[in-house]
Amino acid sequence: MDNVAETTNLIAGSKVTGTDVYNKDAENIGKIHDVMVDKRSGQVAYAVMSFGGFLGLGENYHPIPWNLLAYSPALDGYVVNLTRTQLEGSPSYARGVDPDWGNESYGSDLRGYWGVVT
Repeated sequence: MDNVAETTNLIAGSKVTGTDVYNKDAENIGKIHDVMVDKRSGQVAYAVMSFGGFLGLGENYHPIPWNLLAYSPALDGYVVNLTRTQLEGSPSYARGVDPDWGNESYGSDLRGYWGVVT
């Protein structure tokens, strides 16, 4: 099923990947690389945002809590009220590296940085 229909309120995860992300000033600051879904709740927990680098070289991935993104129909992308400094300082991993999502320390670092309460 390659052509999953989209509705006003629903979108396939495969269509979220590659969507542009903007700051509050409507400046493009990156793209959604992937989404991480909580297996138990079924809710999207993190959007993994990619930015930096050139032609994929030096690109880093930054997981940010999904609830920090707001969809903008006008921009056809997501908006975050974050500064580049906040994003650059957030926990990240390099292209070709898989973070240990199952490692409690990694999860704790993410939750601590973003102030996520579990």
